[in-house]
Amino acid sequence: MTVQRWLYINGLFGLILIGAILIALLMGAEPISLSEMARILEGVPHQADSAKAAILLQVRLPRILLAGLVGGILALCGVVFQALLRNPLADPFILGVSSGAALGAYLAMLFGLQSTVLGFTAMPLMAFAGGLMSIWFVYLIAKVDGQLPITGLLLAGVVVNAVLSALILFITSVLDAGKVMNILVWVMGNIGSLDYRIIGTLAFYTLISGVLLLMTAKPLNLLTLGEESALTLGLPVERVKKLLLVLTTFLTGAAVSVSGIIGFVGIIAPHAARMLVGPDHRVLLPASALVGASFLILADTIARTALGPTEIPVGVLTALCGGPFFLILLKTKKMHG
Repeated sequence: MTVQRWLYINGLFGLILIGAILIALLMGAEPISLSEMARILEGVPHQADSAKAAILLQVRLPRILLAGLVGGILALCGVVFQALLRNPLADPFILGVSSGAALGAYLAMLFGLQSTVLGFTAMPLMAFAGGLMSIWFVYLIAKVDGQLPITGLLLAGVVVNAVLSALILFITSVLDAGKVMNILVWVMGNIGSLDYRIIGTLAFYTLISGVLLLMTAKPLNLLTLGEESALTLGLPVERVKKLLLVLTTFLTGAAVSVSGIIGFVGIIAPHAARMLVGPDHRVLLPASALVGASFLILADTIARTALGPTEIPVGVLTALCGGPFFLILLKTKKMHG
């Protein structure tokens, strides 16, 4: 992998991301032309543009930035999970993070917690804590003699998901209808126009964790060969697995805390990138993040404009796209043994 090829590939995906951002900025209930957007971004005073400037800078731009960050995170974590579990059907939510985060959000709504800490309201923070707690339970269940077998990890994730989903259904049955409706859209996956401080905090977490994940590209390449082969080549497999699990859990929990449960991005984006750039994680990780960001930005744009003024939760739209994609992958996997 040469530096020139790395820059060329990710430069192309970067251009696609820029195109997705431009499309999302221009589309909406109030259409904005390229010339109007240019005047607004340049700060040229124009009385007719004042309302559109507010829409562009206070509603669409933060929403687009958030969608890009969440999509990039989910795609990045999807690549890591697929390498870690050696399963092309793995998704960032396979280990129970989504159910744990949803349970945390339900509890926040139940107790009416509205305080803000470090730019995050209590509900996203409790969602993040719930995701971390679910992973902790999965780890405790799957751990055998200090090691973390992949099969046990998958089975533990299924068990924890089932238990937490049952708890969510129980809480739903006792909550007031108004409280349930307020949180239901969030749980289905929703990108909103959040404060720039929250987006900046998420971007900071993503940058630090993303750089650490990029540094594990070579270990991920070794893990795809199998744990025994990786051990033979000198890779401390258990230590690497724990590190990757912590990083991906942190990133997934951060994404879920601000957007709710958005599934299948971690399957669609990595596979699309893998078909174009190959399996080398040194280029696959950043390429998948860029594809995931572009995909979720465009999906959210369709979700907010297709049935305007009514918005579709973007998690519903990604599920409609991801369900058939998942079935195709499953069928292909069976055909190839």
